Amino acid sequence: MSEVQNPKLKVQTSNVKRETSSVKRETSSVKRETSNVKRETSNVKRETSSVQYPISNIQYPTSSFALEVQRRSGENVFRCYYCQKCTVGCPTAFAMDYQPAQVLKMIQLGLREPLLKSSAPWLCVGCEACGTRCPNEIRLAPVMDTLKYMALEAGYTPPETTVYALHRAFLDSIKFFGRVHETTMLVEYVLRSRDIFSIVRSNIDVGVTLLLKRKIPILPERVKALGQVKELYKRAGR
Repeated sequence: MSEVQNPKLKVQTSNVKRETSSVKRETSSVKRETSNVKRETSNVKRETSSVQYPISNIQYPTSSFALEVQRRSGENVFRCYYCQKCTVGCPTAFAMDYQPAQVLKMIQLGLREPLLKSSAPWLCVGCEACGTRCPNEIRLAPVMDTLKYMALEAGYTPPETTVYALHRAFLDSIKFFGRVHETTMLVEYVLRSRDIFSIVRSNIDVGVTLLLKRKIPILPERVKALGQVKELYKRAGR
C-alpha cells in the first residue's frame, strides 16, 4: 500500500515545491517594485527640498476692516487659527450672539456690519481670560473695546443699552474726577438706562446698606493730576 502511495506523494511534493518557488519569485518581484517606489519617493523628496518657494511674495487676502481693527487695538487678529480656547474660557460667551473665537474669524473675513451691530463687544467684561489662554497671545479685550468705539462712530445703537449706560457713566466719572465716584456714577447710570424705577426698586436695599456702612462716598474727591487725565480724554477725542 505504501509503495502505491509513494509516487502520488512525490508528485504532490513536486507541485508544492513549484508553487513555493513561484511564490518566492513573486515575493522577490514585489520587493523589487517596493524598492523602486522607495527610490522614486526619495528622489521626489530631494527635488522638493531643493525647491525654494518665494514666501515673501505670497499675498494673503485681507480686509480693510481687519486691518483697521488690528491697527487700533494693537492686536494681530490674523494670528488666530480658531482653536476656540478663548471661547471655552470666556465667562460671558454663553450670552453673546457671536462667541470670542467667532468674533476674530468675522474680523478676518471682513464682516463689519453684522459684527458692529452685535452684542458680543458690549458683553465682554475685559477679564483677560482669552488672552491668557490664547496660544498666540491675542488679547481680545482691546479688540472688543475697538469694536465698541467703531460701532459708536458708525452710528450703530448698542444692543445692550444698560451695558452702554454703565460704560458711559464709568468713563464720565473718571473724566470729571480723575477716579470713579460711585455715587454720581450710579446716578448717571440710572438716568442713562431709561429704566429708573425698576433699577431703583431692585437695588434700593443694597444701595441703602452700602451708604449706611460708608462703602459709597457721598462727596467726590478729585485727583491732583486731573489735568493729565483730561488731556488723555482730549487725545482720544472724548
